[in-house]
Amino acid sequence: MAEEEKVEVPEKFKKFVEDVEKMSVLDLAELVKILEKKFGVSAAAPVAVAAAPAAGAPGANATEEKSSFNVVLTAVGDKKIEVIKVVRDATQKGLKEAKDLVDAAASAAQVVKENAKKEEAEDLKKKLETAGAKVELK
Repeated sequence: MAEEEKVEVPEKFKKFVEDVEKMSVLDLAELVKILEKKFGVSAAAPVAVAAAPAAGAPGANATEEKSSFNVVLTAVGDKKIEVIKVVRDATQKGLKEAKDLVDAAASAAQVVKENAKKEEAEDLKKKLETAGAKVELK
């Protein structure tokens, strides 16, 4: 708690920070999802992909076929420039953002695309593998 007291919030952000502090965990999770969609970013940690539903939880039916996948870049391979091009096309990110994502995949798996439909995820996986990368669908 002493560490938290050392943080100095600039005056222009004080009201916003106070509002965030008052929010419930569910409200904060919803806010994160809205911001991710609005700005086309992911707040997920590089190695955290998606939490599997707990046994007995709604949607935990093992016979249910998965309809959306996260495309995860696990290794770049030796054609890094080709992989960057595919990532850039798939994510609509700028060159720097695509390069940063590919560079980060050298040390830890990176999510290239979240909640992609099965066909789109398989197509992207094929393109990345053609460029020399290793990819997983989760």
